[in-house]
Amino acid sequence: MMSVPVLLGVNIDHAATLRQARYREAGRTCGQFVEPDPVAVALLAEQAGADGITAHLREDRRHMQERDIERLRESIQTRLNLEMACDKAIVEFALGVRPDSVCLVPEKREEISTEGGLDVAAQQGRIREIVARMNGAGIATSLFIAPDPAQVDAAGATGAPWIELHTGAFANAYHDAAARAVELARLRRAAEHAAQLDLVVNAGHGINYVNIREVLTLPHLHELNIGHALLARALLHGIGGAVREMRARLRGG
Repeated sequence: MMSVPVLLGVNIDHAATLRQARYREAGRTCGQFVEPDPVAVALLAEQAGADGITAHLREDRRHMQERDIERLRESIQTRLNLEMACDKAIVEFALGVRPDSVCLVPEKREEISTEGGLDVAAQQGRIREIVARMNGAGIATSLFIAPDPAQVDAAGATGAPWIELHTGAFANAYHDAAARAVELARLRRAAEHAAQLDLVVNAGHGINYVNIREVLTLPHLHELNIGHALLARALLHGIGGAVREMRARLRGG
């Protein structure tokens, strides 16, 4: 039986981070042309072979804005995955925009990017309610969780069809061989456990052109969501070149 290639979701948040650093007010309204336009980046990523586009609408709107998400929904030809907190206003926004999927994540105002997994076990009722509303609207829900068996179990109990394993601890431990092995083993066990619960297994955070080789040894992977490494490589080779290179890594090149 042929193995199914792991999909590549391209997170374009940091294109908006760069825009907001110079054009904060224009970025908020999208009422005038400013660079870089994250939607243009998304379209080029699609042309280069991205299987989907991921964007995070944060509560503090530090990078992506509502109009960016609306324009993505209007423009892209692949799948739109909206990362979001369990925030009432953003839940309503998502239900209005109708992305193909949402990924529920925790948020801390002081963090640079999402630094931990969602504590599903501690807020299962609220998450179950959001999942039910998304399911009713035909939007698949993923839960961004640490590779912890208790969190995998809690995710399975919410009715969400997908999880996204937080690979940040593995990425941070990469240059310590012993710690890296421990974190990779945690991810492997969590992926196996999730598959036993019939959860689709995605992964993301800190994945780059080097550590992806070991990430791809994890079982049952469906999709990797990658942002920072792709946007950083794009500064040297363009977003098309960056995406094509990452796709080659996904396929063993």
